[in-house]
Amino acid sequence: MKINNFGRTLLGGLALCAAAIAAPASAQDTASFPNKPIRVVVPFAAGGGNDIFARLVGQKAGEILGQTFVIENKPGAGGRIAAEYVMNQPRDGYTLFVGASGVMSIAAAAFPNLPYHPTKTFVPLAMIADFPLILVVAQDHPAKNVKEMVEWAKQNPDKSNYAATSPAFIIASELLKLESGMPGTMIPYKSSNEMILSVMQGQTLLAISDGPPAMPMIKGNKVKALAVTGSKRSGELPDVPSMAEAGFPGVNTALWSGFFAPVNVPAAITAKLEDALRKAIADPGVSDKLKGMAVSPGGGTTAAQFRAMIDQDIQGYEKIIKAANLKFDN
Repeated sequence: MKINNFGRTLLGGLALCAAAIAAPASAQDTASFPNKPIRVVVPFAAGGGNDIFARLVGQKAGEILGQTFVIENKPGAGGRIAAEYVMNQPRDGYTLFVGASGVMSIAAAAFPNLPYHPTKTFVPLAMIADFPLILVVAQDHPAKNVKEMVEWAKQNPDKSNYAATSPAFIIASELLKLESGMPGTMIPYKSSNEMILSVMQGQTLLAISDGPPAMPMIKGNKVKALAVTGSKRSGELPDVPSMAEAGFPGVNTALWSGFFAPVNVPAAITAKLEDALRKAIADPGVSDKLKGMAVSPGGGTTAAQFRAMIDQDIQGYEKIIKAANLKFDN
């Protein structure tokens, strides 16, 4: 096949683009990092827990590094669209990813053909927070506790459904179904904020949600919390029982969220980013706001500890998915 001059020019341009993406930053770029704004890609719509985390921590980290952190929302496919986008960006430290359990460790366990891996395709930089999930129903729902909600669902199977945005929330909700025998159809949404609104408006019976979008609605009496996942109560919701106290100890899913960079970003740059992000998360003004969202700030966790935790998480979720016989579409 003959290639004309235009074809040679086009192929040459494509080769240069590919090289630009794959090539690491130069020594000069590393020394001056950062000298322009840093993009932070969030895999869910604005208003959800990860979006709130990114904006809160990003503002403080930007002050520490002297550059703006620009938040860019790329929802879709449970966060995988954003993850795949970030993994193909230049390896210069100027594009970061806010990865949550659902799109990272749970996705790695749930999808055998996932085109990325949380600790092989990405570099874990800093854990923002870890947290239990909160089971909420509409404020005017007659159920006063989880067992009453389960009984109501059994008596009204055509109205028994739950909101979810990713495998993380699906696994927690399906674990409740397994433990209780209640029916429930999954209704997909793009963000945790939309999940909570769907419960408030009566479009779904329940959501097992992360704290940031749920807490304002709980405190505003828009929805009511029936339980938090795990065996311990939340310090921000002392009157709300744990799932173990509610009679369903198997519903013990806890999640986390953190900052990641694509692999092969120079170590000196990832070290700068880790240091700034951990300082931002540990800042009293930031950590107090995180605690107010019913999460535990992760500023004390090193990048190496974060990586080890993720790898351990993947193994744990593989066991849960197998035991519950859950199937997810790739």
